[in-house]
Amino acid sequence: MTEGSTDREAGSRYGKGRMEAFSDGVVAIAITLLVLELTPPALESGSVWRALLEQWPEYLAYLVSFASIGAAWVAHAAVTDHIAEVDAVFFRLNLLLLFFVSVLPFPTGMIGAYLHDADAERVAITIYGVNLLAISATMSVLWRYAVAERLIHGDRPEERVRAVTAKLNPSLAVYAVAIAIGLAAPTAAVVLYLAIAVFLLIPFRAIVRHGRGRPER
Repeated sequence: MTEGSTDREAGSRYGKGRMEAFSDGVVAIAITLLVLELTPPALESGSVWRALLEQWPEYLAYLVSFASIGAAWVAHAAVTDHIAEVDAVFFRLNLLLLFFVSVLPFPTGMIGAYLHDADAERVAITIYGVNLLAISATMSVLWRYAVAERLIHGDRPEERVRAVTAKLNPSLAVYAVAIAIGLAAPTAAVVLYLAIAVFLLIPFRAIVRHGRGRPER
């Protein structure tokens, strides 16, 4: 590729349809792969219910990862909904985000396998937390780049743009804190990761607006 063609690509703007379709496909595959980590328990104890209960780390890891990927997909949808067009840098940042999302089933499997071993679970949950932090950080960079490069729809109110920024920023610090907690209390960190994902999934602003819009009885 010549220098001139590289310059033209860097300055070009593209429609976002193919990027959104590809992103949705990658997220769908990643979230589907999570369930493949769930395996039927061995019946060594003779009780199906007891064997199922003994596998609770696998179920917890699946729940946290499903919620985390779901939160990433919701955030990505909010970001792309505000964007009118994309450029070459945005394309590549989006690809980096999808890389971190697609990797998540791997540390999820590690958590399910190692949560009963103190040393191994600490390593697994640290890797898991770093993966979640990378997803959150890349999403934030993606959005900030879109705002800085004026990729946002011109008719979007400034209040909505600030609301998306406010929703994306706090998770970075909380994930960093959870990673530190995981070094001392791995299981507590997993529960905290679940709480973060649930917080990101719940549309608090929409609930408040809906509640205020109801007529008093």
